[in-house]
Amino acid sequence: MWIATVGNVDWPSKAGLPVAQQQDELRQVLDTAKRLNFNVVVFQVRTACDALYESSLEPWSEYLSGRMGQAPRPFWDPLKFAVAEAHARGLELHAWFNPYRARYHQSISPTCASHVSISHPEWIHRYGRYLWMDPGNPAVREYSLKVILDVARRYDVDGIHIDDYFYPYPENVPGTTTPAVFNDDASFKAYRARGGRLEREDWRRESVDLFVQQLNERLHALKPWLKFGISPFGIWRPGFPAGIRGLDSYATLYADARRWLRGGWADYFAPQLYWPIGRREQDFGRLLEWWAGENTQGRLMVSGLATANIGKDRSADDIAQQVRLRRAQSGTHGELFWNATSLHSNLGGVTTNLCHELFREPALLPEMTWLHRERPGQPSLSVSTARSGKAFELRWKPSGSEAVQQWVIQYRRGDRWQATFLPGTDRRCVMELANSEGVPDEVWLRPVGRVGGMGSPAVWNRPAPAPPKTGWLHHRG
Repeated sequence: MWIATVGNVDWPSKAGLPVAQQQDELRQVLDTAKRLNFNVVVFQVRTACDALYESSLEPWSEYLSGRMGQAPRPFWDPLKFAVAEAHARGLELHAWFNPYRARYHQSISPTCASHVSISHPEWIHRYGRYLWMDPGNPAVREYSLKVILDVARRYDVDGIHIDDYFYPYPENVPGTTTPAVFNDDASFKAYRARGGRLEREDWRRESVDLFVQQLNERLHALKPWLKFGISPFGIWRPGFPAGIRGLDSYATLYADARRWLRGGWADYFAPQLYWPIGRREQDFGRLLEWWAGENTQGRLMVSGLATANIGKDRSADDIAQQVRLRRAQSGTHGELFWNATSLHSNLGGVTTNLCHELFREPALLPEMTWLHRERPGQPSLSVSTARSGKAFELRWKPSGSEAVQQWVIQYRRGDRWQATFLPGTDRRCVMELANSEGVPDEVWLRPVGRVGGMGSPAVWNRPAPAPPKTGWLHHRG
């Protein structure tokens, strides 16, 4: 699920809360993800050229303390904390960035001196209610790449995520009905002066393409196992597929997401398919099928679902039906839910619905075979039964240099198999033995690497019972 921090949408619930309360709220959100058997949280760490982590490049976010540039008191690092808490629950954490938004329309404090709009005003354009960095300026592109790579280098995140904000969505001039104009004349003229030949719209798309392509390449050069994901607007272009209408992200946001998908420029794509099933001009099922059909490189295809819209244009049952449709669509692999608040509050009974049936069991992420190919080594496993006979204990040691993301324990009683997943840091598991369920007959312990590849299992079989002792029978008569 997405955990949005901009405008305090999901976390923290309010700026300026005590640190202990912020931490408790974040734990509760992660507990919701764990209870739902989710496997990834996408945590927003850069909302508008700010930082929800300790950074030497950008100021602290105002959505923490209530004032931009003010460090938490007492000091803590929310991203470091979130990574540790997510991993302790067996969840991956992907750090989510807005590459170009410089100031959000719901700003709550003055701009501090270290913000990019002050230090580099030549990079910034006012557009409607927002400040926006110019994607066509090569210096801006390098700056955003530097910010993202800094986090990828310093934090133990499992992935990097960017959403649909490249060039801004259409806005009017504040207080008018006049469409705002994104004034990038200076950077376009500089491009032409360097010998560029593209027209402005194609040049804008090329600027975004370069950012996506370079981010993908540099992230994987830094950490070959690090996952890179994009969540584009759910309509690439009107008419694709036939009959679909809506905002043209290709011509408005200058996001050629089909090109990125066909080129394999990310490890997973999560198009924001926020419309209900059966809406004639934005039908969920037809759009999902189209995106799956464009996934020629076989990347992970995940449908973005809007649980936040429950009660507006859909019910919790409609969300469940979208999950079922996605599972029936070949070439797709999961769901990403907008947003954490709607799930944590059980809006319309959605989490009850999901827990009851669709997400009743945990699931591993599909292996990303095009990434890092090394697998964890075979662990060593020892098994014992407590003297009380009420607990069955597994202990193990990993082997090799490859990190373990998760442990999968599969165990059999008779002909019935069950499974449980544990964080990669765990080295012990105790199973309580009920009267009806004794010691398992067979146990397999499998290490799972950071891109989903499984190492060789350690296998334990319950020893056969010892044969009864035999001897001579003497008869006295």
